[in-house]
Amino acid sequence: MSSGQSIPLLRQQSPDATFAWRGGQPVTVARYLADVRELASRLPDQRYVLNLCADRYRFAVGFCAAMLRGQVSLLPPNHTPDLLARLSAQYPGLYYLTDGAQDTDILPVFHYPDIPVANFTPDAMPEIPAEQVIAIVFTSGSTGDPMPNKKTWGAVCGSVTAAAGRLGILDRHDLTMLGTVPPQHMFGLESTVLIALRGGVMLHAGKPFYPADIGAALREVSGPRALVTTPVHLRALLSSGIALPSVELTVCATAPLSRELAERAEQSYNTALYEIYGFTEAGQIATRRTATTDEWHTLDGLSLHVCGGATCVSGTFVAGEQPLGDVVELHSNTTFLLHGRTADLINIAGKRTSLASLNHHLNAIEGVHDGAFYMPDEKAGETVRMVAFVVAPQLSNGEITHALRQSIDPVFLPRPIIRLEALPRNATGKLPRASLEALLRQAQTGTAI
Repeated sequence: MSSGQSIPLLRQQSPDATFAWRGGQPVTVARYLADVRELASRLPDQRYVLNLCADRYRFAVGFCAAMLRGQVSLLPPNHTPDLLARLSAQYPGLYYLTDGAQDTDILPVFHYPDIPVANFTPDAMPEIPAEQVIAIVFTSGSTGDPMPNKKTWGAVCGSVTAAAGRLGILDRHDLTMLGTVPPQHMFGLESTVLIALRGGVMLHAGKPFYPADIGAALREVSGPRALVTTPVHLRALLSSGIALPSVELTVCATAPLSRELAERAEQSYNTALYEIYGFTEAGQIATRRTATTDEWHTLDGLSLHVCGGATCVSGTFVAGEQPLGDVVELHSNTTFLLHGRTADLINIAGKRTSLASLNHHLNAIEGVHDGAFYMPDEKAGETVRMVAFVVAPQLSNGEITHALRQSIDPVFLPRPIIRLEALPRNATGKLPRASLEALLRQAQTGTAI
């Protein structure tokens, strides 16, 4: 992409076309642009913003309004007081944009204002320089300090356009993307907001969590629908037995999805289910239709190769060479198998496996609603054993252990199995290691969980 190039804010440029669905009503492109311009004129004169709007439409308005003002949206992995205090020190002038109550004295708060409906006129489509940094996405980092990854407008446009093309929805102006994931995380941002901006599909303002709410939100939409979700949400949806209206496409990410679950989803909802693989430093890089193949295929313009003992991705919208944090088996420079996170590899008594594999076998047990293995840190003079956190109210520990013996090596059997009513998953369905560490400490000290 040449220096100085600009990219329009929206791919869909017809003023009367529908950009979003909100409260069961369509919002036109002209109205969306008017809201963006009005909010941009009211935002504080600062450099950095933390957009916590729960309404996905308002988030999208705030995200683009910040771009027009040259502000950078920060997307941290969590919003704990400690992390916010560190971000406030590192990014002077950082403020909250919120459409709800925000109980904090760490950052100044700007409340999303009431924007009048009348008197908006279609103006020229705003264009954003391709090289403009529009977001900084953080990983937790090995030391716990947030590690920043800058995202330019050109890079994110390239990523979501390539993904939309692969999924067959580029310029599908009749398709609405409903997400169960928040837009404040990279998957939700790319697959529900950015794809509406630059993929030519429609955004749904809601963020339903419970199965009945997901069904109700889908029924609000007139026309073809797509569901953007996670394996955890998908499993809960299937277990609920809630009937859904037709879902043309389901997009899943944030954790490995089993073929069995993908097949059930495709059959239950008459949908085509695709997983997206990516990581913070590079964004979305590959897809697979999980019900039919284990093999991943990189997005057009990207290729994989071995570099310095790791597997790296490069090309088009990826800056330089970015090493994957996973163990992969290359079939070609565009196709591969995943074998789990590099940091998740387990070696006990000379035998190797991955947490992803162990979790797969645990969650495949009938009666296990949710579960996760955990490997504690080694301590001098102590034997480290695998731990399993399990939600399975109808099964005994003995039954779980017996089922695991049929599929995993005995050296990896969990000792102990810790029973929970629910696992402490975050908004994207992930399990922070710190949360599992805290649960284990509570179990060991007899503190109520």
